Amino acid sequence: MRRLHTFCRYGVFFVYAALLSACSMAPAYNPTVFPASIDQERLEAQPMKIVVIAHVNLGSQSRNYLKKEAPRIDAKIVEYLKENGFTVLPQREFEQRWNTAVRAFGNPVDPTSGKINGKTFAQIMHSVRDELVESSSIDGFIFTDLVEVQESFSGGMKHLARWDGVSRTPTMQGPGDGVSASFDWSMMAAMVSLKVTIYDTELKPVFHGRGGIDATDAIDSRSTKGRYIRRRNILENESNIMEGIQLAFYPLIDMEDWPGNP
Repeated sequence: MRRLHTFCRYGVFFVYAALLSACSMAPAYNPTVFPASIDQERLEAQPMKIVVIAHVNLGSQSRNYLKKEAPRIDAKIVEYLKENGFTVLPQREFEQRWNTAVRAFGNPVDPTSGKINGKTFAQIMHSVRDELVESSSIDGFIFTDLVEVQESFSGGMKHLARWDGVSRTPTMQGPGDGVSASFDWSMMAAMVSLKVTIYDTELKPVFHGRGGIDATDAIDSRSTKGRYIRRRNILENESNIMEGIQLAFYPLIDMEDWPGNP
């Protein structure tokens, strides 16, 4: 009888330990997760399997320092989509047709203000859509915009910045390794998110998501007053990039460690 009681005690202990382990492995809840929108009915009627990633932004233009990073991020998105069963057409298929349509309808982006002429953009997209539908079995068009947002790091012990589902700590840049006690943590710093918008072949929006990637500003250790400066190397953390991509495509693609469950 003593053995049975001992076994039960240990059994309860192991179950409790397993529950604690499972809880510790669960992703921490992040209230800044972007509320993605998905048209499940349209996606069920026309499954999204063959897609192409546009080389242009859907909305406002990315900051110049982000434009050079876009092809590298797009390449990682292509890998992620292929790993999840999508067929991704070469981006040049979209770009060549886009450039041809621009010659016919004009550039939809104002070179001075960066604003988009919606009518011209729509004309170009219809032209690109018509040609790709005729020459391939494409199901959808994916726009992947790198957008800059302004957020502050918290004044707590960890100095976390939270936005679009991620939490990041600040980095230092310069010869020093400490932050002044008078540093103003309420100052805004530049962060980057990935915005994903998907249209079907009728150019109806079927998905819109967004995921934070990383901060692109660092604390300038040379400044006595305390300030942020642009990082010399931006978007270099592979883990942060992948987390942003996964967040931006959820729930179109399931994310095991999605942090949106309280």
